[in-house]
Amino acid sequence: MKMFDVVVIGGGPSGATAANDLARAGCDVAFLDRAGRIKPCGGAIPPRLIEDFSIPDSQLVAHIQTARMVSPTGRSVDIPIENGFVGMVDREHFDEFLRARAVSNGASRVTGTYLRIEREAAATHVIYRDKATGAEMRLTTRLVIGADGARSVVAKTEVPGGDRIPYVIAYHEILKAPPKSASYDPIRCDVIYDGRISPDFYGWVFPHGDQVSVGMGTGLEGVDLKHATADLRAASGLSDCETIRREGAPIPLRPMDRWDNGRDLVLAGDAAGVVAPSSGEGIYYAMAGGRAAATAAQATLATGRASKLRLARKMFMKEHGTVFKVLRSMQDAYYQSDERRERFVSLCHDVDVQKLTFEAYMNKKLVNARPLAHLKIGVKNVRHLLGWVAPEHV
Repeated sequence: MKMFDVVVIGGGPSGATAANDLARAGCDVAFLDRAGRIKPCGGAIPPRLIEDFSIPDSQLVAHIQTARMVSPTGRSVDIPIENGFVGMVDREHFDEFLRARAVSNGASRVTGTYLRIEREAAATHVIYRDKATGAEMRLTTRLVIGADGARSVVAKTEVPGGDRIPYVIAYHEILKAPPKSASYDPIRCDVIYDGRISPDFYGWVFPHGDQVSVGMGTGLEGVDLKHATADLRAASGLSDCETIRREGAPIPLRPMDRWDNGRDLVLAGDAAGVVAPSSGEGIYYAMAGGRAAATAAQATLATGRASKLRLARKMFMKEHGTVFKVLRSMQDAYYQSDERRERFVSLCHDVDVQKLTFEAYMNKKLVNARPLAHLKIGVKNVRHLLGWVAPEHV
């Protein structure tokens, strides 16, 4: 039976990126993908993703120039995206582009459903159910990358802590986009901070060219996601738009403390919990996690040392850990009540907040070149949280 260097379980952005990087490095790699599933997602990707992962402009269905933040009382602030744009992708086509690219660079694509891992002294076997025949099949490999998404079966069964990741449930509806109007702009993303839509997260209206994603997320039980989304559609003037499809899925909001099993397996993407707090952004971090897992796998293959699998988490958290901590603090501080959300939107009127927020988003790191602006933002943040500034003050 053929022995692969690495088998990647999952063909989303994280798994496809890991497979592509490994194939380009000369590894014999296969990736297992279920096929037919479209991940619920707003679809926003920053310029750094486009540059780091060589995404062609043909994959972008919209170029967003403005972000609108909407408060519980309906006040809004439009934040221009200076010196660039936010790209929007359709996950149905974007994910397939990434998978096809991996195959074009030498990765083997296998279609089926992951079942379990079996081990012998000299090999690891990934057992899956073949989609075409329904039969149990196996892929024999030296290493495994688990990139099977949120609520990862691989993480739960193979890595300590994989069954204890907190989640937000995201739900959205893809609609046929209406013409530009007072309430809808095809180059503007709307983010709605309103407890009537989401009591602990936010709602969104994200243009996708001739389509638009409208949805919300919550980590609380008992919230009617479909009803909340219907209310959001009504408030945004989108009730009469044709509904193309409806999708829902969990989104993890805390990176796992450990990503490998110390032997032959490492996690990547949603399976490792690497979705950004506060924003719920996942595509860039999934692909960055896939690249980190591929790098760790190459180091393990080259040295024969399973300890090198730890490099994936170490590399990722060194690059993005501080940003995740800041975003977690922001979510804990501002998402707990409508009064706090109102203050958060007021804070977004501040030019320093706008500039540094989008510089950090576009480049995926905190900007250190403007320490005075950071200090000013810190002071303003404390004043808003303590109630020293009226929410309506801008």
